[in-house]
Amino acid sequence: MTPSSRSVRSSLSGPARTAIGTSIAGSALGALTNGPGHLTHLFRGRFPTVAVTGMTGVGKTRLADTLARRSPTLGSDDVGSATMERRTRKTAKGRGFRFRVVPGDNAATRLSALDEVFHDDPVDGVLHVVAYGHATPRRTGGTTGVAQATREELLADELEDWSITAHRIASMAVRRDRPIWLVVVVTKTDLFEDELDEAVRYYSPGSGSPFARRLDELRSLAGGAKLSIDVLPMAAPDGTKLGKGSAAERQLSALETRMAQLSGHV
Repeated sequence: MTPSSRSVRSSLSGPARTAIGTSIAGSALGALTNGPGHLTHLFRGRFPTVAVTGMTGVGKTRLADTLARRSPTLGSDDVGSATMERRTRKTAKGRGFRFRVVPGDNAATRLSALDEVFHDDPVDGVLHVVAYGHATPRRTGGTTGVAQATREELLADELEDWSITAHRIASMAVRRDRPIWLVVVVTKTDLFEDELDEAVRYYSPGSGSPFARRLDELRSLAGGAKLSIDVLPMAAPDGTKLGKGSAAERQLSALETRMAQLSGHV
């Protein structure tokens, strides 16, 4: 201890020294207490959570598998999943995403999953998957054979499904103190390549389509500054056509780049 330190220490009364010691201890305790919260915030910044939503049969799980660089899930050819599925994507730069694939069927498990991702543990972004009327129809319980549905019926089901999800997104957005992002992913584009521009326009805000009007309502409810909306096409969610230089590979790259931008990774 230096002479000046001894001088300062001797000039302090007992209560003053106790107060300083208490202050230092309190600061140390506060740092330890806030540590977990700081670490959680840092982790979420590096690995934001993304909800993957959409009706049954649009390819949500396969899209999540592709984004997570994971082989297709065993049995994923079956339409629909009764439980929420989780995927994680890690990059060489120590960043990535945690995906939460919400069941598409209107069941209790789906409502529970929606509550989790939009209320209990709110996500940072949403990939809402649509298929422009080309979703794989789901068989009615207890029936066999190939399910049948017209494109108009599938578009109507998709719109009904989106209304439920949009309500949850709006409720989450108004509670948040920071913006959230939504990417409408138009999948199975290899099935309607000649109509790709029309499909993207159908799902774009301000285009006047039934889906676009619901998006405009969502933006109005959530507040334009609190919600960003993008529309991107995505072919071959199973990754079988992701050859180098292919349209599918370019679409996947565009989606990943936009997600990275929205999450502050670049």
